[in-house]
Amino acid sequence: MNRINEFPRSVIEKLGYYVYLLIDPTIDKVFYVGKGTGNRIFAHINNALTSPIESDKLDKIRSIQSMGLEIKYAIIRHGLSEKEAFEVEAALIDFIDIRELTNIVVGHDSDSRGLMSITDIIAKYLAPEIDIVEPVVLITVNRLYKRNMNEDDLYEITRGNWVTGTRRSKAKYAFCVYNGTVRQVYEIQRWYPVKARSLDAKSQDRWRFDGIVASELQHYVGGNVEKYIGAQNPIRYVNC
Repeated sequence: MNRINEFPRSVIEKLGYYVYLLIDPTIDKVFYVGKGTGNRIFAHINNALTSPIESDKLDKIRSIQSMGLEIKYAIIRHGLSEKEAFEVEAALIDFIDIRELTNIVVGHDSDSRGLMSITDIIAKYLAPEIDIVEPVVLITVNRLYKRNMNEDDLYEITRGNWVTGTRRSKAKYAFCVYNGTVRQVYEIQRWYPVKARSLDAKSQDRWRFDGIVASELQHYVGGNVEKYIGAQNPIRYVNC
């Protein structure tokens, strides 16, 4: 059977926006969730064949192809508007878990409306909105956070490694943020670089900080900072 690598035009006209999965045939496990129109679902395979860029997704595809196997496809929903496709894609990424996928970022609005426990839902909508007056960096740890984390683990996921700009030197404090709520505040003692993987053409040098819990700013813990944070970038500066 010939490998299908594009949709007929008559099919494209009826598809609209759709949400799709790329599946590893060796273990029958989803490794990428995406959305698009037209032949977007096939573009990743073509990029793996023609592009020199390295990434977890493209490396996975090349590994499968090197075994003489083909990526399995699945379309979860089609005939969607772009907004609906964003919602379905984000829900699937949250359900499968971004750490199990080769997607680089979480889904659309996942930081503010994504996977949450009952406790987190209550905290989100009862958490008082706060105004920050100190120079701080807000670090959103949604992808790394786990329920019932101890203080040491919370500190480790907050301190790095992050792609940051020079404004980091102006921040006196780092706020650990999960689902828009401050979980802990640290006084930054120093930043230092962590070397990126040299073989990854898309990688950048990252930074990590050493710090201590800021006892004088514990009144911020439990506060809502959604007005300060963006949709996907985990780093946001305030008063810096």
